[in-house]
Order: sequence, then C-alpha cells, then structure tokens
Amino acid sequence: MSIVSFGKYVDGINYKVLNERQVRASSGIMFLIGLIASINGLILKNYSVIPYLSGFLLLSFSIAVFINPKYSPTMILGSIFVRKQTPLYIGAVQKRFAWGLGIALSASIFVLSIYLLTDASYFTPLCRLCIICLVLLYLETAFGICVGCKLYFLSIKMKLLKEPKEKPNCMGDACEV
Repeated sequence: MSIVSFGKYVDGINYKVLNERQVRASSGIMFLIGLIASINGLILKNYSVIPYLSGFLLLSFSIAVFINPKYSPTMILGSIFVRKQTPLYIGAVQKRFAWGLGIALSASIFVLSIYLLTDASYFTPLCRLCIICLVLLYLETAFGICVGCKLYFLSIKMKLLKEPKEKPNCMGDACEV
C-alpha cells in the first residue's frame, strides 16, 4: 500500500473512491476556518490571522491532493467526527480536480493576505476570493454540491479533459458524464 495515493479501492467499485461523509465534514471544518478568517478581516479589521488560516487551508488541500487525503489535517478531523457513520463512497478523480481549484483559491488568498499586511489595496480582491471560497465550501458542506466536480465533468463534455476509463459517481449521481 502506497503512502502517496488519491483515494482507495473498495470491494465492488472499480475506481478509486473517497468517503463523502469525511469530505463533507472536512469541508465544514474548512468553512468554519474561512469564516473565522473573514470575520477577523471584514468585521474586526484584524488582518494578521488571515495568512495563518489561509496557509493552513492551503496546506490541508496540498496534502490531500499531492500526498494522500487521509493525511490532510481537516480530513483527519472530519474522519473523527463521522467515524460511527457508514461510509458513502464517491469517485475520487473529480474531487482531486475540485481540490486543485481549492489549492488555487487558497494559494491566491494566502499570497494576497501576505501583501495585505503591507498594502490595504489588496483587500478588495481578497474579500472576493474569500467569498467565493466560502460559498463553494458551504455548498459542499450543507448540500453536498461540489461545484469543482461539476466543472470537472463540464470540462470532459467540452473535451478540455480526457474522459476517465471508469465513470466515477458523484454525490447522488449528480455528475453524470
């Protein structure tokens, strides 16, 4: 068994999967962290915590995508919260694409928040990125809607990405190719 892997094979499913319950719990944790950062910036005008919190989100996404989701700090916490629930398996390939978008968003927020500490003109684009990130995390957490997954399958339909050999499922089979 390799340490570096995205998803796992389970009996009866011929493609790599992730436990949707853990993913949604992880998204909820990330949403809470993003909300704390946003409240600190928008309401309390305390910008100093934003680089730390966005850096943590960037680290969590990066570990999940480039090493293994089971080592991501938010996935570890999420698995603790849902440990007594029956796993609900969904395809891993589209989640990797979605979390790649999460890396791009959190990296942008992280870089802008570092510059924000020296120049407040970066605050407006930072706010917009934070709102986009919070909306995407909220949709995943509350409704199981993975916008990044939908973009992945749209990219396949538009022939921007190659169709996977196996046709992985999404939450509620909402992402049919």
